[in-house]
Amino acid sequence: MKKELNLICSLLLFSVTVAGQATCKFLNPELPIVERVNDLVGRLTLEEKISQMLNNAPAIDRLGIPAYNWWNECLHGVARSPYPVTSFPQAIAMAATWDTESVHQMAVYASDEGRAIYHDATRKGTPGIFRGLTYWSPNINIFRDPRWGRGQETYGEDPFLTASIGVSFVKGLQGDDPVYLKSSACAKHYAVHSGPEWNRHTYDAKVNNHDLWDTYLPAFKELVVEGKVTGVMCAYNSFFGQPCCGNDLLMMDILRNHWKFGGYVTSDCGAVEDFYNTHKTHQDAAAASADAVLHGTDCECGNGAYRALADAVLRGLITEKQIDESLKKLFEIRFRLGMFDPDDRVPYSNIPLSVLECDAHKAHALKMARQSIVLLKNQDQLLPLNKNKIKKIAVVGPNADDKSVLLANYYGYPSHITTALEGIQKKVGNQVEVVYEKGVNLTDDFVFTSAYEDALFCYDGQQGFKADYYQNTQWQGNPGLSRLEKTVDYQWGDGQDVGDGIITRQMSAVWSTVFTPKQTGEVCFELKADDKAELYIDGVKQNKVGNINSYYLLDAEKGKSYPIEIRYVQHADNAEIKFDMGILRKADYKQTAAAVKDADVIIFVGGLSAKVEGEEMGVEIEGFKRGDRTSISIPSVQQNLLRELYATGKPVVFVMMTGSALGLEWESAHLPAILNAWYGGQAGGQAIADVLFGDYNPSGRLPLTFYKSVNDLPDFEDYSMENRTYRYFTGTPVYPFGYGLSYTTFQYSSLKLQPSPDKRSVKVTVKITNTGKMEGEEVAQLYVSNPRDFVTPIRALKGFKRINLKPGESQTVEFVLTSKELSVVDISGKSVPMKGKVQISLGGGQPSTQMIKSKSCVQGDIL
Repeated sequence: MKKELNLICSLLLFSVTVAGQATCKFLNPELPIVERVNDLVGRLTLEEKISQMLNNAPAIDRLGIPAYNWWNECLHGVARSPYPVTSFPQAIAMAATWDTESVHQMAVYASDEGRAIYHDATRKGTPGIFRGLTYWSPNINIFRDPRWGRGQETYGEDPFLTASIGVSFVKGLQGDDPVYLKSSACAKHYAVHSGPEWNRHTYDAKVNNHDLWDTYLPAFKELVVEGKVTGVMCAYNSFFGQPCCGNDLLMMDILRNHWKFGGYVTSDCGAVEDFYNTHKTHQDAAAASADAVLHGTDCECGNGAYRALADAVLRGLITEKQIDESLKKLFEIRFRLGMFDPDDRVPYSNIPLSVLECDAHKAHALKMARQSIVLLKNQDQLLPLNKNKIKKIAVVGPNADDKSVLLANYYGYPSHITTALEGIQKKVGNQVEVVYEKGVNLTDDFVFTSAYEDALFCYDGQQGFKADYYQNTQWQGNPGLSRLEKTVDYQWGDGQDVGDGIITRQMSAVWSTVFTPKQTGEVCFELKADDKAELYIDGVKQNKVGNINSYYLLDAEKGKSYPIEIRYVQHADNAEIKFDMGILRKADYKQTAAAVKDADVIIFVGGLSAKVEGEEMGVEIEGFKRGDRTSISIPSVQQNLLRELYATGKPVVFVMMTGSALGLEWESAHLPAILNAWYGGQAGGQAIADVLFGDYNPSGRLPLTFYKSVNDLPDFEDYSMENRTYRYFTGTPVYPFGYGLSYTTFQYSSLKLQPSPDKRSVKVTVKITNTGKMEGEEVAQLYVSNPRDFVTPIRALKGFKRINLKPGESQTVEFVLTSKELSVVDISGKSVPMKGKVQISLGGGQPSTQMIKSKSCVQGDIL
């Protein structure tokens, strides 16, 4: 289509030159974009206009307008693509780096890969969903409560940190060309949206003006005003009785009128349908769609509620001219992305596919994984481990050898993922013996051991499975592709070609084989899938055991034939399925501990994964509900095993993978070392090993408060910020926001506060010295406190910088606090200047008596 468009463009420009008539101005790249957009929209019928406001906009062949799907994701690298891509650490881990330059570079690299994929797919005639240049990232909602499963997608609980990282991400993604966007970023979910997942389609959020303007809106404002983000996604929930995508205050007064946002707004997927299906604020699709467009929701992601706009026009609910205003915003983005111009005019059109997973991108994924790791405890300097003094290491736990946990959610597939076990094994080589015991699953006490043999599975006399693929989700009609496959073990991106034109979207498949066991006894089949998967044995659908893992048991008889059928359905997004066979046993905590007690050190790799925390999931087990959590403790089965490992008397290092804050009261009191490794992306395992053995000095800092338990938290559905996050929490956390240890020590001194002559700003300088014996990075954090006669934060982050210092080296760090940083939000939501004494704290974390005594924090006052 792009070649055809270029040809049409050339012919029409020729007609302009020869005949002197601009018969098709929108294809003339010499004209201003506004003029081109007006010309294009003016040529469309009402039905064509409406079709272009759906996320899956069809082609308009008579004008040479190519089809375009607005939906793409780039949370921590290009997601859901059939191309191999670089997987960087999850967003919450990027926040833990406190490094805006690293985040900016990550976004540059991700947009390089996205551009290469887009142009390759366009030239091959395979455009579509998850191949476009409009990325619905970043998620800048405030992680106000650690129970929210999607908090892993955010940059944490603080508005300043979130805004700083978000702006860097947007600028890296969108590029700096004066004419063309490299890609389009989208700030989501606007606004006052952070769980629970189970009622997001019905929930009506209500907050006071102070919380709205002090917590929920600042990051969005910064991305719109400072970051120049070109897209915004409105949220599912309502806000004071109006759905967010049709909200007077949020959409019209604040976003468009107050902040002067000129980009496009897309609904969250299905949010417009929620107007009449779940919120019950509108009678039908026509009324809902008209109201959404009138409030500035330009693109509808969903099942096509906007098709009812034609009816809305007939009913007088909206005019065609009002529809035009939204449509023009959408086409302006497409023009700025260069979609209607020859490739030689677009500076990003020749980025080659060789950038995908290139060495620089992989190196940066490792760098960010290292930077993100937070050392929470290191009693008696157990870490770093010395390979020369250790003979045997035991690696235990459900996340130790799990690749999927490192990818989190909204991910693409890299060519290789390094698990923690692999990283440790490669680090020590043959120098140290490494033994591995899974011990338990993530949330249940089953342990599966694979014993798969190809020879046990045959179809029609040949080893393997007969695979039948259908381009529908009901296994209907004749299969579009049939073939013999050796095993069932696949990871496909959305829309990937399986063969013979079958793609992984709205697809189903059946794998058939005959299992002939070579011995009598219980056999366990494991069936992992991202979507619906069913196992039939001898024509009978099997019931699984386990809570999040799919295990199926068979009392097998040696030599007997058991017909097996695997039925799989994939609707959209990534497509994953793996079939395995082995032995299932109940976990024996004491036995596992006994098996590793002769090790010099035990490394337990556990925590959570995106299998149990994420977006509107079906998981409802102890501690978890629909993607959220009802407890912030680590799952009880892991606690049980940790206690037995601790009882061995050997030092236990807890390497924790998580997308949220966990209650670590027992772990912190008993275990000598704790590393928070988050979901580290493709290089996460290598980064863990680098930190454990001292090849990288840990420098991550918490972007969240780690509370003791849910007893510290208000009701999950209460959006008031009272007693939430470090800014308002009056209790004592296990680990505070901004916290993180190092293998070296840093001293702060010579704090100077210099107000400007007009008193509108203050320059703050401090000298930081590495007083330890190891090179390391420090994150200097500046907090401001100004108690008033109305509610203000206890303290608030207003600046941070990451620096590297060698042993004995010093550096003077400078911050400038402007009138914006020296303001507070009053009860009405207005920003007012601070008055009276303003306390400035500068150090390696939030101020505390212990930090001040150790000289890792200094304080001063401004009057």
